[in-house]
Amino acid sequence: MSGPPRPTEDTPPRAIVLILTGMVFITVNDSLIKALSGDYPLHQMIFIRSAIALGMTLVILQFEGGFRALRTSTPVLHLMRGLLVVVSNMLIFAAIATLPLATATALFFVAPLMITLMSVVFLKERVGLHRAGAIVVGFAGVLVMTRPGAEAGVDRPETWVLMLPVLAATAYAGMQVMTRSLGVYSKAAALAVYIQGTFLLVSIGFYLVAGDGRFAEGVEHQSLVFLLRAWVWPTPADWPLFLTLGLCSGVVGYCLSSAYKMGNAATVSSFEYAALPMAIATGWGVFGEVPDLWMLAGTVLIAGAGIYVFMREARRRSPVAPRRPLRRG
Repeated sequence: MSGPPRPTEDTPPRAIVLILTGMVFITVNDSLIKALSGDYPLHQMIFIRSAIALGMTLVILQFEGGFRALRTSTPVLHLMRGLLVVVSNMLIFAAIATLPLATATALFFVAPLMITLMSVVFLKERVGLHRAGAIVVGFAGVLVMTRPGAEAGVDRPETWVLMLPVLAATAYAGMQVMTRSLGVYSKAAALAVYIQGTFLLVSIGFYLVAGDGRFAEGVEHQSLVFLLRAWVWPTPADWPLFLTLGLCSGVVGYCLSSAYKMGNAATVSSFEYAALPMAIATGWGVFGEVPDLWMLAGTVLIAGAGIYVFMREARRRSPVAPRRPLRRG
């Protein structure tokens, strides 16, 4: 139900703890997606994790006004917003199936810069030289990591695969700009219910169209197979992983929403970059993915540009990033 915007709290220490907890669970979520991607289709994994997360969110919703909090005067806009999140998630997860975890994560973190750029184009916001320079540096990091024109090989994936996280970031940024343009008056749990519900609808649609795996026949690329593979019943050994995946999705949604409610957006957002060293360490320790110099250099440029923007906004008290997190599920 629409209503006047609610004031946010200002408790930075708790907000920082929550955002860092969210980053830990995001890293676990992405690692589980990568580990399971060789045996199950993405839409099946999305369905199971969203069903579990939706159950958790509906419980939380009872403490935030109950089911009446789901009433909205703009259901179509909420659906569009949810679809953008779904597209963003599917693209980044398809990338994680084949790319090193750190590479996909770093490329996705171009999203805050995308939000700034789209705010100029669609919301007519002004961006000074400092933020414009940060955008240029951030996208230079993307070029360093993707190296357009270089030949794909054992140590370098195809350019279109490297662009999947960037496209995911673009869809995510579009969702955030829509949020800023419309204004969000719903409870955090209600917003999570809308998004998880959209995930369920899209995954069911994928199952009805491609759940038998007929579109995967003859396809060789791992990312495409991951999207089109037939549904299979999880093995007993994999059910705990699926349950953990759903738990991660629910915890991430709660932690990030609460963090942005309790703390200043510019302050909280900068701590999201903790996911980068977590992804590098997990990729190295769990999957044996040793980052090369190109990846490290691009990561430094992207992360440095994003953190610089957030530091500028914290100083100016004019946050670029909206009060919604880099929520990927």
